[in-house]
Amino acid sequence: MHERSSVAELANQLRRELDRYSPGGKLPSSRALVDRFRVSPVTVSRALAQLAAEGLVVTRPGAGAFRARQRESAVPSGDTSWQEVALSADGAADLVPRSVDASGVLVSLAAPPPGVVEFNGGYLHTSLQPERAMAAALSRAGRRPGAWGRPPMEGLPELREWFARSIGGAITAAEVLITAGGQSALTTALRALAPPGTAVLVESPTYPGMLAIARAAGLRPVPVPVDADGVRPALLADAFRATGARVFVCQPLFQNPTGAVLAPERRGEVLRIARAAGAFVVEDDFVRRLVHEDAGPLPAPLAADDPDGVVVHVCSLTKATSPSFRVSALAARGPVLERLRAIQVVDTFFVPRPLQEAALELVGSPAWPRHLRAVSAELKARRDAMTSALRLHLSEVSLPHIPSGGYHLWLRLPEGTDESALTSAALRAGVAITPGRPYFSAEPPAAHLRLSFAAVGGVGEIAEGVRRLRTACAEVRGQRAVG
Repeated sequence: MHERSSVAELANQLRRELDRYSPGGKLPSSRALVDRFRVSPVTVSRALAQLAAEGLVVTRPGAGAFRARQRESAVPSGDTSWQEVALSADGAADLVPRSVDASGVLVSLAAPPPGVVEFNGGYLHTSLQPERAMAAALSRAGRRPGAWGRPPMEGLPELREWFARSIGGAITAAEVLITAGGQSALTTALRALAPPGTAVLVESPTYPGMLAIARAAGLRPVPVPVDADGVRPALLADAFRATGARVFVCQPLFQNPTGAVLAPERRGEVLRIARAAGAFVVEDDFVRRLVHEDAGPLPAPLAADDPDGVVVHVCSLTKATSPSFRVSALAARGPVLERLRAIQVVDTFFVPRPLQEAALELVGSPAWPRHLRAVSAELKARRDAMTSALRLHLSEVSLPHIPSGGYHLWLRLPEGTDESALTSAALRAGVAITPGRPYFSAEPPAAHLRLSFAAVGGVGEIAEGVRRLRTACAEVRGQRAVG
């Protein structure tokens, strides 16, 4: 049995038995619990630690574990209704509301109920994560000299050098800052580059987390449509002229959600248009390490072909490892780097040194390229399995582009489909999906779905999930026919 489930089961059993002991009464010894439940000492220790964290048990070194004494009655809750006025009044003069709608982000972060197929996940399934390699790297990192001391504010020099090499071009380690995940890096970039109340150009559709960051910073996201070859340069130029924006955020490689790759002839044009507008391009290079086995050579990051400092580059290790391995990089050249650094220091001080040391250990180990090769092959197999299942069971759904990287497919639904109704019906059928509406900063041109194939257990679960989605689609069609 998996260690994690064993800990949960033992904790539940001990929780049920606590009434046998009076407050302050001693629980059986760890050895007795090992013998009785036939689990390891580590499992017993973790289960007791969980109960201690819940305030149900008190552990005393050398004495054992005891039932905690009853807590005092809870303090009556106060009246927080005054906050509605306080949170609204100050924003009355804001050009752009700064309230945060995190629903588009939470849909890909929240774990669905047990038994539900997770087509809404934004990270690799645990079976695809390099858990052993990460654990070994963290263990080695903890023993490095100075590993628990304060790191340089910009990040460990060796890690900055590694990121600089992976970006390529003329980017140097001195132009790289280590940050705590891509979301944090994007937040720093927008705060540095765009004053509140101004416009920021974004791809349409785009990652909901980017829209949330912009709105939380008091910025106004202005959509620039994307086609199969990435952002459309003529419309980008029009948007710069119409808004006076000084920032454009894009994902040139395997764009989220469309999977598009910016065409070679558009790369230089995008940089030229931004430079002419006196604007920055924030390049979110979020899934370069989740390329599929059949992709062929990848284009270099935009930052590698940018001598004039137009591009502020964001890249991360998180998508290719674990949602908890939050190590990323911001790269920029010129005076903007100092502003990025200042905001990063004010917001977060620095990324914990043990995590930076673990990142160095991981990417420098033989396990790292093996992991990337294995994930590349598995993602292709999953993509193909989902594509085949959709064509077999849901031929009415349009799949305009099959990407060769990333972890999801972007589907266009039949005319008149109610995304909300389909999302609810899918959950009743046992599959969690991501509706398309949160990916648009303005009115969407049609109903869409984003289906992830990375967060599920394997190709068998993908086939079952698509069958369940077919059931949900039939239910929604039936409702429309009755209506």
